[in-house]
Amino acid sequence: MERLWSPWRMEYIESARDEGAGCVFCDLLQGGVEAASRVLERTELAFVALAKYPYNPGHLLVLPVRHVDDPEGMTDEETAEVARLLRRSLRALRGTAEPQGFNVGLNLGRVAGAGIPEHLHWHVVPRWSGDTNFMPVIGQTRVLPELLDETFEKLRPLFAEG
Repeated sequence: MERLWSPWRMEYIESARDEGAGCVFCDLLQGGVEAASRVLERTELAFVALAKYPYNPGHLLVLPVRHVDDPEGMTDEETAEVARLLRRSLRALRGTAEPQGFNVGLNLGRVAGAGIPEHLHWHVVPRWSGDTNFMPVIGQTRVLPELLDETFEKLRPLFAEG
């Protein structure tokens, strides 16, 4: 059996074990180098960021700024702003990557698949015919044809347009 190394997975695995750490999304909003290379847009109530461990190139997260773990805890204004940024994310991805479809969703609670259940985040995953193959299923490895920095550079101007 041949091996395809995916060393980024270890960082993901180890971060999932670090239960005492703060919220990665709240930390991302504190700025720094990582925020500059991942946060595409931030408003007073919500923000859009590139997923650090994307399923596909262009995988975005849309989140409320406030640390909240359930949609019922969100204000109407936060809900409206998240919806607006979801639409904006779809438009930006259509404008750069021309996907044939999308998976847009929220995993609410750890048993529902939320890796970070304490801070709501909606996934926006662009999809193309044939973008899933044996690698994620059998090899438990995703093969991404584009670096996060390249995806950021393509998408950032579309979020800057306003």
